[in-house]
Amino acid sequence: MVEKALKEIARGTAEIIDMEAITKKVKKFYEDGTRYTVKAGFDPTAPDLHLGHTVLLQKLATFQKYGAKIQFLIGDFTAKIGDPTGKSETRKQLSDEQIKENAVSYHEQVFKILDPKLTETVFNSTWLTPLGSAGMLQLTMQYNVARMLERDDFEKRYKSGTSISISEFIYPLLQGYDSVELKSDIEIGGTDQKFNLLMGRHLQRAYETGQEQAVLMMPILEGLDGIQKMSKSLNNYIGVTDAPNDMFGKILSISDELMWRYFELLSDKTLEEIAVLKAGSESRELHPKKIKEELAIEITARFHSQELANEAKVEFDRVHSKKSIPTDIPSFEIDGPIWIAKALQECNLETSTSQARRDIKQGAVKIDQIKVEDEQLQLVAGDYVLQVGKRKFAQVKVK
Repeated sequence: MVEKALKEIARGTAEIIDMEAITKKVKKFYEDGTRYTVKAGFDPTAPDLHLGHTVLLQKLATFQKYGAKIQFLIGDFTAKIGDPTGKSETRKQLSDEQIKENAVSYHEQVFKILDPKLTETVFNSTWLTPLGSAGMLQLTMQYNVARMLERDDFEKRYKSGTSISISEFIYPLLQGYDSVELKSDIEIGGTDQKFNLLMGRHLQRAYETGQEQAVLMMPILEGLDGIQKMSKSLNNYIGVTDAPNDMFGKILSISDELMWRYFELLSDKTLEEIAVLKAGSESRELHPKKIKEELAIEITARFHSQELANEAKVEFDRVHSKKSIPTDIPSFEIDGPIWIAKALQECNLETSTSQARRDIKQGAVKIDQIKVEDEQLQLVAGDYVLQVGKRKFAQVKVK
């Protein structure tokens, strides 16, 4: 069981610092039930989370399965500064009212994933506000400016002459000090948070807490375009509060390749279960669209309900099976499995398999209203609507 736990904990991670310490904590839990703490901090700088944020939440849920108590930290104090990570200029300061409203929204959304019985919600204003000027001065003495300027985003801004506020220098120290106060065993964050996460290890040593947190970093989830990170500003996101139909449809719109990335980082399915699906896809026994539907139903049900997820699928099928498809189209029966290019030719939609491949590459071929990206796709037994361009259709039954 310990081996399985460690495998699931390491799943999808970009980097782990001190896996030995994590292994000891997990083994200790299975030996005598001793729980360990895993910290993750979220600054409530916006009211809604998207699936990119939930990559960390999914990992926290995994830790809960294997003995962890989660320290879900809402950075109501640090949100006033704003994390400078990846920023080319100083953030605008949020009002206390905005932070409070956003924090309430976060709290409501995270428990769609986390077990509240194994989660302690903490606010860093609890200890950072009373830290006072003397405590803040002592904190700033734990790190020097030269080391701080080695941080990539600070270095770029410094060399370009872009303003860096003193408060932004202090931000990583404040995040690190959270780990001192909480005595966290493990902290997790995105790869862009590495500097801040390591600060927690450094300050735990500096303040002689008697421990040094392990660090686990998760990759940044790509958005619907499969290229840039999921972001509201890029409009390539799936929001946690999206309506069921919108959420289901957006997930089905991702590419077949990106689907496996989402399975690894967002699904509750085990690695073994995902491997079975992947093998079925590669052997053409399972259609990628059907596998993607499983993912869409799972995630939609997580944030809404199983009933609403099932209804979203029915609605999607109803709309997309009829959208732009003439009522009177030719029907064919073909022995399968059959190569998509050959099927298009046999249904008189293409003059040759070579032309079919060219059209697939140009994005002109669809199956059941879903664009075909794999020119080597094999159609297994089932009913399909094949389409080339906007006007050529065929109803195909593969036997």
